[in-house]
Amino acid sequence: MSNSVEPIPCGQENLIPHLVCDPCAGAIEFYKKAFGAEELSRMPSPDGRIMHAALRIGTSTLFLADDFPEYCGGMAQSPKSLKGTPVTIHRYVKDVDAAMKQAQDAGATVLMPATDMFWGDRYGVITDPCGHKWSLATHVRDLTPEQMMEGMNDVMKAAAPHK
Repeated sequence: MSNSVEPIPCGQENLIPHLVCDPCAGAIEFYKKAFGAEELSRMPSPDGRIMHAALRIGTSTLFLADDFPEYCGGMAQSPKSLKGTPVTIHRYVKDVDAAMKQAQDAGATVLMPATDMFWGDRYGVITDPCGHKWSLATHVRDLTPEQMMEGMNDVMKAAAPHK
């Protein structure tokens, strides 16, 4: 390995979500409209599917690819082909209500409207057209850990099944 090559590319020091999308080209357009993403690169495979794409949302990088269930031991599958996902991608924004509307206007489904939460954020959840879940939040109140615990306990009591 040459000494001139950095083992971690500049600007790629943090975690990078790598999403499998169906269709990836549609996901790229959705992320541009919904989140103001900037497309950094796109590498189509010989059959036209996208093998790799990179976007920037804010200061974060996001990698994308089309469904390739025939590779990687079947691991390269989208939430659509897996019938869901246990993963939620979280993003802080300046105005969660505006961000939720922008995402919905771009084609997202609102799972949870933006609501003031016990931990001090105004928080909502969407699903993008490829089935990936995103939580969006604006921090609105600084709270102590004790205040958050009290708020959590109140929410848990109110949600508990009545016997």
